[in-house]
Amino acid sequence: MRKKQIKSFANKLSSHRLLALFLLPIILVFSACKTQDTPANLQRIIDRGYVTVGTLYGNTSYYLDAEGPAGFEYELAQRYAEYLGVELKMMPSYNLNELFQQLDNGGVDLIAAGLAVTDHRREQYHFAPSYNDVSQKLVFKQGNIRPRKLADLTGTLEVVEQSSHVENLEKLKLTHADLSWITTSELDSEELLLRVLSGEIDYTIADSNTLAINRRYYPEISIGFTIREEEPLAWMVNKHNDDSIFASLIEFFGQVHHNGVLLALDDKYYGHIEEFNYVDTRMFIKAIESKLPEYKPLFEKYGQEVDWRLLAAISYQESHWEPHARSYTGVRGMMMLTLPTAKQMGIKSRLDAEQSIRGGAKYFKRLIGRMPARVPEPDKLWFALASYNIGLGHLNDARKITEQQGGDPDRWVEVKERLPLLKQKKYYKKTRYGYARGDEPVHYVENIRRYYDTLTWMDNQAKQHAIEDAIAESALAEKITPE
Repeated sequence: MRKKQIKSFANKLSSHRLLALFLLPIILVFSACKTQDTPANLQRIIDRGYVTVGTLYGNTSYYLDAEGPAGFEYELAQRYAEYLGVELKMMPSYNLNELFQQLDNGGVDLIAAGLAVTDHRREQYHFAPSYNDVSQKLVFKQGNIRPRKLADLTGTLEVVEQSSHVENLEKLKLTHADLSWITTSELDSEELLLRVLSGEIDYTIADSNTLAINRRYYPEISIGFTIREEEPLAWMVNKHNDDSIFASLIEFFGQVHHNGVLLALDDKYYGHIEEFNYVDTRMFIKAIESKLPEYKPLFEKYGQEVDWRLLAAISYQESHWEPHARSYTGVRGMMMLTLPTAKQMGIKSRLDAEQSIRGGAKYFKRLIGRMPARVPEPDKLWFALASYNIGLGHLNDARKITEQQGGDPDRWVEVKERLPLLKQKKYYKKTRYGYARGDEPVHYVENIRRYYDTLTWMDNQAKQHAIEDAIAESALAEKITPE
């Protein structure tokens, strides 16, 4: 499925590059007709030294984590600013109405918010080349009766005002007269998912990428059926401005497709979350609440140079946080160390939780250090994880195959496609380390990335709640203190 999506994605951007060959001469002629005292919009951006990009707050677009701004749209916008040679000024909005007003009034130069291309929006805006596809899903709460078609909807359906979901529902109502819904301009798609979970509403509609991210944190979010398939996402520019920004976006998206940037970003944010396992996710969240508190101080103690939450995610994948875990292969303990590795790390007892975590942390840091300096983050971490599972030699064999096939051996998204080839004789007989079950480290890394994301989110939520509680207690203390 993933390969099919990537192939479709590549074909799509290739077609847009062909379109650019026809559009650019027209755009250049159009721009040349502008008067000398009215510089093109793109030139204004370059002259002032920054580009303003409108977006929406949310896990798929733009958010602030412990290290600063993050999100797929943010990182892609950062690349566009670098392409122009200017600074990036993100202008996040809380709702679509505010976002569109910003573009209409010239408050932003373009919108990068993971918005779908729709007929109504085409009438008002220019769309840059599409960079991804999503599908619209009807969402309900796990445990309730699953709706399988529109006629099964018996409760309240709420969607975001001015969203592509509304536009699609309006079309569906032409053939489903009883279809009804309510809209909100105050809440976003992620907040509506929480309303479904709380029972305040029965259904909502969410894009597939939004669901993929949020189901890691809220596994009770369930999909009833697909409302619409394959809806393209694209950036938007004001249709009434000159076409200089539009022209630059055509070239930019051709470039980031060709150099692998789009593929790498897609893998970073979505590559590990396509498959959802309700039982596994529930078990992990339960383990975070019941088992992790006992071992968290140890992960924090030995996770000084590596995020302790990543260390904990590795341990859960290895042993489910069971200190006496054993495998038929001979690995043991919280971090499932082999006997030779334990000796190298100075570990006397692999079944001692603290020793195992200390040894695993030391070994993982050593693997990170053995990655070539040119390998970027976070790929370096994913390579180190794969090495922890399959060994550095087999990983390097897969990287070599990747390079031989014209791929980038320094990007996880490309190497993970070649790792399974180590099971095929025509490939492994030409490698240094021979046969390996190369599909296992792919699943291993993706599982740990999912666990890491969930653990990071839950840890941040706990910290935020602690801050809010402290503020509330302080305010209460001030209120009851006599003057």
